[in-house]
Amino acid sequence: MFGVIDGSGFEVLDPRFEACFVGHARLERLWTGGRWLEGPAWFGAGRYLVFSDIPNNRMMRFDETSGAVSVFRAPANNANGNTLDNEGRLVTCEHLARRVTRTEFDGSIRVIADRFDGARFNSPNDVTVKSDGTIWFTDPSYGIMHDYEGDYGEPEIAGCHVYCADPVSGAVARVINTMEKPNGIAFSPDESLLYVADTGATHHSGGPRHIRSFRVENGNHLHDLGIFATCSNGLFDGFRLDRSGRIWTSAADGVHCFHPDGTLIGKIHVPEPVSNLTFGGAKRNRLFITASTSLYAIYVTANGCKLG
Repeated sequence: MFGVIDGSGFEVLDPRFEACFVGHARLERLWTGGRWLEGPAWFGAGRYLVFSDIPNNRMMRFDETSGAVSVFRAPANNANGNTLDNEGRLVTCEHLARRVTRTEFDGSIRVIADRFDGARFNSPNDVTVKSDGTIWFTDPSYGIMHDYEGDYGEPEIAGCHVYCADPVSGAVARVINTMEKPNGIAFSPDESLLYVADTGATHHSGGPRHIRSFRVENGNHLHDLGIFATCSNGLFDGFRLDRSGRIWTSAADGVHCFHPDGTLIGKIHVPEPVSNLTFGGAKRNRLFITASTSLYAIYVTANGCKLG
């Protein structure tokens, strides 16, 4: 069956998408009241989701047990992307402070990376953690281009790049320097591939609006495999992968789902432009979606490949 499934929001573009959902599942709006929501990260033990409200300079917390939404942290240095490290600690990209931090179990905040070769980052945007504990993050300039999502400021680093930080040694390596505005970032389930979105079209007519794939070689060395997919509606921002290697990514009209071969197999239509998403819930089959002013969720038959 091709086309939108009535009332569900699911749109089948390829028969392979039919196995990713049940027809009676429905999109739920869990909360609204933000300005630009981002960075959802799921904490399984506590059954809650942390997400960012960047312009309002706060991080929010959705409690799955009660449905309540409350302020997790404010002020929050205009936090953007969030994830969990391998011990279940929160890792956050902060626009205002131009750094990546980790929230310890006692609530204290440790700086993971705030400089490269002595220069401050632009505004770390999104982040993922590899199984070896290294922290990989993108650093476009969105947080210093105006005062809405950070503080206007001059870049200290030429260009916008992707970095890998070792939280033990403190070493920071630049791993990609060929993108205009690197944004969302995630590994394939076996970590043989790294996917990175480039949203250069936000400030450059005809600029990139795609996800690139990179083969991971010898730790943090990457081989560029080229464009994996180009966005057909708006821009890709944040994304996550399921256990089968499918990419579920944000777009202007909702969530786009790509088969590992690069085929767009289906969509979940959302009434607001989507910024990011993550898998959560007890079985990691509930897709939490941050979309402009609101938090949404929908159950799928796919399972996220990792927490965060």
